[in-house]
Amino acid sequence: MPNANIQPVLDHIDADFDNSLERLFALLRIKSISADPAFAGDCKAAADHLAKDIATLGFKAEVRPTAGHPAIVAKANGGGASRPHVLFYGHYDVQPVDPLSLWHRPPFEPVVTDHADGRKIIVARGAEDDKGQLMTFVEACRAWKKVTGTLPVDITIIIEGEEEIGSKNFVPFLEANKSDLKADFALVCDTGMWDQNTPAITTSLRGLVYDEVKIKAANRDLHSGIFGGGARNPIRVLTNILGGLHDENGHITIPGFYDGVKDLPPDILAQWKNLNLTPESFLKPIGLSIPAGEKDRLLIEQVSSRPTCDINGIIGGYTGEGSKTVIPAEASAKVSFRLVEGQDPEKIRKAFRDYVRARVPADCKAEFTDHSNAPAIALDWNMKPLAAAKRALTDEWGKEALLIGSGASIPIVADFKRTLGLDTVLVGFGLDDDNIHSPNEKYDLKSYHKGIRSWARILGAFAEGAK
Repeated sequence: MPNANIQPVLDHIDADFDNSLERLFALLRIKSISADPAFAGDCKAAADHLAKDIATLGFKAEVRPTAGHPAIVAKANGGGASRPHVLFYGHYDVQPVDPLSLWHRPPFEPVVTDHADGRKIIVARGAEDDKGQLMTFVEACRAWKKVTGTLPVDITIIIEGEEEIGSKNFVPFLEANKSDLKADFALVCDTGMWDQNTPAITTSLRGLVYDEVKIKAANRDLHSGIFGGGARNPIRVLTNILGGLHDENGHITIPGFYDGVKDLPPDILAQWKNLNLTPESFLKPIGLSIPAGEKDRLLIEQVSSRPTCDINGIIGGYTGEGSKTVIPAEASAKVSFRLVEGQDPEKIRKAFRDYVRARVPADCKAEFTDHSNAPAIALDWNMKPLAAAKRALTDEWGKEALLIGSGASIPIVADFKRTLGLDTVLVGFGLDDDNIHSPNEKYDLKSYHKGIRSWARILGAFAEGAK
């Protein structure tokens, strides 16, 4: 369908927006928390709800079982080999809502309200991550179908229910359903914009290694008055090790950690520098002011294109009310590494464990738990679909769409490449202040509305020749 037909589609999106919002609200009301088995029925309900809705658009939509929460596969074909065929991915599962006391209203009762700066926002768990994002695409398809009676390209939609718990059952599902998931390229709407008015396409994603280390010392908890000073304290051992992971300049000290890491091309670095990401704009809204990464790197490099190491949690000893003078028998920490192109997740995991073992005293031992890993992804900046999406976003927002790197990890993008052989175009409309994974998650009403319009334009642009 040529772009000449886009205006009636955009007009319909505007006229039908209140209905689009209510359809999103219906999905947001479903408590699809994948991490808690108590909500397994809600996850199934979310899958059933989405499949039924997508089927009304002419898709053959099915809820299919996995070893965990179900997935949805929906197909709308019929244009022949000359049309591009896209695979769109989203996830219906959401994060737990804890701590509930910090929410301003019930997290599964969505509402449109005012942000402190006057913006209209949608507040609910999943409003941005990822129910609001995936519904921008579904609603764009709905508009094309309503106005033209067809879709501009062949589309397969796949929506999973375990993204928030690592998608451990999803790769086997991809393998088992390869024949139904053939496409020219994939689309993911789980990323963000540069700012409230500047669209962006993510061209690289950091990979991830998530490990857990447990230091064990005595064979039981000890009285600190009797054994203090003579017995090893595993919390002290652990924190000494963790404290040495970075030097005074913010560099990670694990031997071989930076092997394979390349600098950005000079022209890209110059473009990013001109974006002027400053501590004032990026850190001040979260109550900070000083960049904590490598001191010889720009802030935008620190958060987008450089590898990182973060301690995500420490457990050890007595943490209840009051006091208990104990030297614990063990202490543990969860540690994550964000990786860039050129780093091998398994080599990084081994290097970290070797680093820890080399620093454990003789009368202690270290045990490890592998939680997840995924390689970094870097896309070809000259991909035809990338150029088409950039043009469409620029037309919709009136500002040139940026091609940027993301500090986040979306493992499914690597899975699509490895399992299905597909490159992925990542377009999203989230903002840094959306509070994803936190209380009072929100999605700008403008992001939802113009997100729908953006996908409508992108699908039209793909139809003009993005294969």
